[in-house]
Amino acid sequence: QVQLQESGPGLVKPSQTLSLTCTVSGGSITTSYYAWSWIRHPTGKGLEWMGIIAYDGSTYYSPSLKSRTSISRDTSKNQFSLQVSSVTPEDTAVYYCARAPRAYSGNYYYTGPDYWGQGTQVTVSS
Repeated sequence: QVQLQESGPGLVKPSQTLSLTCTVSGGSITTSYYAWSWIRHPTGKGLEWMGIIAYDGSTYYSPSLKSRTSISRDTSKNQFSLQVSSVTPEDTAVYYCARAPRAYSGNYYYTGPDYWGQGTQVTVSS
């Protein structure tokens, strides 16, 4: 059974960089049928997909966050990480990491997540 666990500071000051890590157990992040996602849920709003890092290390980001977001990985630790720069209170949310399976229908694509971490609250405040 795959398990994901987010970790990182719960409080970040405005203009600083938010950094979170997701530790994966029960499966390798380099397995070729999956990508690894970051998704957030601001209070009172819907879920927001932020980006993924695929099994081969390639990354894809939400256009609205691309200029401030970076996703990387450490395969030796089976972890992947999120950084969001120049944060504002609008970045306050519960942040989730998740696994997205790859599917094929004429082209390969990644489906909605099948395994999620429990989520971690990040508050941006001075």
